[in-house]
Amino acid sequence: MRLIVTGGAGFIGSAVVRLLLGERRAELLVIDALTYAGNLASLKPVANAPGFRFVQRSICEAAALDPLFAEFQPDAVLHLAAETHVDRSIEQAAPFIATNIVGTHALLEAARRYWETLPAPRRAAFRFHQVSTDEVYGALGDEGRFTEATPYRPNSPYAASKAAADHLARAWQHTYGLPVLISNCSNNYGPYQFPEKLIPRSIIAALAGRPVELYGSGENVRDWLYVEDHADALWLVLTRGRPGETYNIGGAGERSNRTVVEALCDAIDALAPASTPRRSLIRLVADRPGHDWRYAIDAGKLAAELGWQPQRNLEGGLAATVRWYLDNRPWWEAVMSGAYRGERLGLGAGPG
Repeated sequence: MRLIVTGGAGFIGSAVVRLLLGERRAELLVIDALTYAGNLASLKPVANAPGFRFVQRSICEAAALDPLFAEFQPDAVLHLAAETHVDRSIEQAAPFIATNIVGTHALLEAARRYWETLPAPRRAAFRFHQVSTDEVYGALGDEGRFTEATPYRPNSPYAASKAAADHLARAWQHTYGLPVLISNCSNNYGPYQFPEKLIPRSIIAALAGRPVELYGSGENVRDWLYVEDHADALWLVLTRGRPGETYNIGGAGERSNRTVVEALCDAIDALAPASTPRRSLIRLVADRPGHDWRYAIDAGKLAAELGWQPQRNLEGGLAATVRWYLDNRPWWEAVMSGAYRGERLGLGAGPG
């Protein structure tokens, strides 16, 4: 199978690329702009794999997309390219609008033009998979879970930009007949995650003996999904899902942020003991503006239709993640030596 994978040097994208070039033996054209969160080092394990081609491009470069489709002749598009960090979207929304909305439009149009040239059997088999987030649904109270029928109510600039991208993908299916699939996932974690996100940021701070910061009360709840489980689910949705359908992907790992960070501190203490327990480093800091209280995914449709279940529970996944960051210091130290140094973002909102 020949796939175009956008955002393939990012956290989730690189996990997908490693899976597809390894176990699935797919042929891939990976398109990534290599912004601050894109990292070719995350693709090093498969850099010499047969069928791997990388092109540094932004999906906003509309004129560059048609030649790539025409030359590579993909069977499907797996669209992961996005600006993703809520705090950054609060600080400056413009890059999120550009990549997540304008870029998705450019990619949909390039895919549509290419798809319309295919012979009937290949047209019928072609797929465009829009990879999205549970944050498009807004926030939950203490009860309930997001389902595929939950109305969209995005609360951050990031979530709003992803909601717009989802609506565009759905409209291209309805209006033009492009075979579109949409998946909405819960919070991912695992190897190769950029250190601005809660879990790697907390691991790195705890290893350095710095304060491990929790926003607000630390009781906001997320449903955590190990990134390699997510990659497996994306492949299933792409190859077996029904065009026009949405599939929610969750890790059955619903925990408060405080519980997650405490578990990380305990795992670090077990693997790299220090004179003082790492839990003593936990500090409550000013909350994120508009911080959603709780997310939780009902992944029952994915289980019933495609037989998918997450393979790692949260405790095992967190322990594996801590060990990876301990064993791969050169990767994250190189990232931390760049423009991002672990500073707090999203409090002083910049220009939109």
